[in-house]
Amino acid sequence: MQVLKTRKALKSTLSSFQKGYGLGLVPTMGALHQGHMALVRKALSENDKVLVTIFVNPTQFNNAEDLKKYPKTLKADIALLDQVSNDIVVFAPSIEEIYAKDVSSKTYHFDGLDKVMEGAFREDHFDGVGTIVETLLRLVGPDRAYFGEKDFQQLQIIKKLVEKHRIPVDIIGCPIVREANGLALSSRNERLSKNLRKEAGFIYKTLKAAKKRFGTESATYVKEWVRKQFEKREDLRLEYIEITDIETLTPTLRKLKNRKYRAFVAVYADDVRLIDNIALN
Repeated sequence: MQVLKTRKALKSTLSSFQKGYGLGLVPTMGALHQGHMALVRKALSENDKVLVTIFVNPTQFNNAEDLKKYPKTLKADIALLDQVSNDIVVFAPSIEEIYAKDVSSKTYHFDGLDKVMEGAFREDHFDGVGTIVETLLRLVGPDRAYFGEKDFQQLQIIKKLVEKHRIPVDIIGCPIVREANGLALSSRNERLSKNLRKEAGFIYKTLKAAKKRFGTESATYVKEWVRKQFEKREDLRLEYIEITDIETLTPTLRKLKNRKYRAFVAVYADDVRLIDNIALN
């Protein structure tokens, strides 16, 4: 498997691809799991070549301790990718290779998509996301780029980024991959104790029950019901529950016909922050 560390090596490899090849990009922060592999398999099925980036982006962490604890497992990541296909190209640059001496974010305007949920609790987070995604898209120039729906708000923001900055790429959203108990796959799950990882399946269980109630109850009622379920738990602390229109991510006060809605939660299991979401209709 080809592993590139510099922009120069990346440029050289990309220039060696045959003209007209379909190129798929899967941007990751490493600590890969089967959720990432689902993205990679989807990319392999739709493109002639697939490039996976592994880069822990410092500008999207508003918590320095969270950045410090984020697992860096490049050797294991490459081994996992090799099980899927040895024809994948990996780009694993250093911070200096991406940012040089200026480790800072650009400022973006995402038409309000970044002001709710994660944006309300993680200041400047989406500016950091936008900075690295735009950088990678312009460096690689893929035909398609693949992102998981676990970070559904991020997915919508990246679509807005591509639209506003006229970047010629198709952004492909892929379904959430879950553990046997329903917990959304995440690199952060590795930081949970065995028992807490099992108990965290309560998050998805509650989201599924909320979806059922959304069919007959108001958004306000459903959100309050979710809050009450988490109040009964000592091991899981709800940071937020929100129900929004999927296009605008505007919090819903009352349901309208011909609109699609999604419920979003952020939950602390000890000091590990987990996010999840579910389509409601």
